[in-house]
Amino acid sequence: MPESTTVETDWLTIGQIVAPQGLRGEMRVNPSSDFPERFLVPGPRWLRRPRQAEPEVVELERGRAIAGKNLYIVQLAGVTSREQAEALRGCELLVPASDRPQLEEGEFHVLDLVDLTVIDQVSGASLGTVRDVISAGNDLLVVELADGREVYIPFVEAIVPVVDLEQQQIEVTPPPGLLDL
Repeated sequence: MPESTTVETDWLTIGQIVAPQGLRGEMRVNPSSDFPERFLVPGPRWLRRPRQAEPEVVELERGRAIAGKNLYIVQLAGVTSREQAEALRGCELLVPASDRPQLEEGEFHVLDLVDLTVIDQVSGASLGTVRDVISAGNDLLVVELADGREVYIPFVEAIVPVVDLEQQQIEVTPPPGLLDL
């Protein structure tokens, strides 16, 4: 990771602090990263407070996953009380965009999928735009259709056979009725 003195202009949000945990400054983090090491491996992270443009460097001392929940408990250096942890509620945890992990073939970073054009593979018609990705068993693409409706498309190869980042589009083969929900 870059040193804390590095001036970074692009950041990846890896999670948001949602609540204190206990009395000794630990915090619950709702992750927006599929890489658990972001919350488990000690080292520098960056913290962006609400309504603050520039993040500040913080040191992750330790972290652990909460079994059965999509939450992590983290301890940041210098945060030793529930009150200090409560003051960080709503802050985002960040890493530099240059710290993106390498992915396997067929894997994609969520941010690379957002804003891609969705094309019907059979007709070639533009259907809409990916607005978000929801993690749920299989990921769901949140697609805003041309008529303004929002639909959820399972991000599985049978329905999304082509992701073309170079052309900024994905091709879908939706089963009958999927786009009518």
